[in-house]
Amino acid sequence: MNATATISPAGPQYMRALERANEVRLARAELKRRVAFGDIDAAEVILYCPWEAESMAVGDLLVSQRRWGRIRCRKFLSRIPISEKKAIGSMTERQCQALAALLTSAERDRAWSATA
Repeated sequence: MNATATISPAGPQYMRALERANEVRLARAELKRRVAFGDIDAAEVILYCPWEAESMAVGDLLVSQRRWGRIRCRKFLSRIPISEKKAIGSMTERQCQALAALLTSAERDRAWSATA
């Protein structure tokens, strides 16, 4: 019995995995940057869940917003039973809707208090 291993033309598996990890990391960094600058709302990311956010933790997304830290994130998520380590792609539709609604109302409240 001769066992032969074949190497795919794209390179060894670990190199492809590293390339994919870097691709995801760079895409996530760009997504976080867009959330920080206000180009896209965190609620939109939760509702529409782009590919780069599927395995991203909810806490990482929330903290990427301006003036959001770990403490604010924990207090915010304590309103609904979602862990800050929960992956966005693994949330149920109901959880996504509830979290997006809370984020939208929090944004409205903050905008209203800034103008008052």
